[in-house]
Amino acid sequence: MPYRRTENVVRRLAEREQAILDAAGAIAAEAGMGAVQIAAVAARAGIAAGTVYRYFPSKTDLVAELVAAVAGRELDAMKAAADAAPGPLSALAACIATFAARALNARRLAWAVIAEPVDAHVDALRLDFRQSLAAELAKRIQTAIAGGHLPDQDARLAAPAIVGALMEGLIGPLAPSHDDDAAGSREAVQTATLLVLRALGMVDARARELVAQCVLP
Repeated sequence: MPYRRTENVVRRLAEREQAILDAAGAIAAEAGMGAVQIAAVAARAGIAAGTVYRYFPSKTDLVAELVAAVAGRELDAMKAAADAAPGPLSALAACIATFAARALNARRLAWAVIAEPVDAHVDALRLDFRQSLAAELAKRIQTAIAGGHLPDQDARLAAPAIVGALMEGLIGPLAPSHDDDAAGSREAVQTATLLVLRALGMVDARARELVAQCVLP
């Protein structure tokens, strides 16, 4: 009879894998994706390097899984914020502000996951993440256009432009630092969200109202 893992064993294995990913994420958030090495992750997780290799045969496998996990988490947060909004414009503003705030709150990790060079396989996953971000924004933009809330435009072009603007303005090498500055971070999120809403053709007063609603004081 083949061996069947008990529920407790399956749970422990899943917890160990999550602990490894958490350790890798903490290292990437502190020092970038280049610092995510098997030995360092093992030490951070309090386990042997050989244990990490049983879950992730190579550093590339580990980094790829980390990118996928963070990407999924961020997309879920954007969708949840947008779905909870009362209307199409509020949903769009919430989607933008949520991405901006979360990226800025974990700036080094966000950059590591979205753009920091690692290798071709991981870069392909990053492209998938950026495409998913753009697709979610495009859906919200198109819904607002269809409802007559935004001027007619190509949402497929506007959405990736927004992703690029948010990346460069908030977490890229050219972005100003807001370390240990909660007020500065909040203002940066407000500014970035307002910039995007204006660029999409929203009347300034309405854009400011939406920003005030979706960006926490």
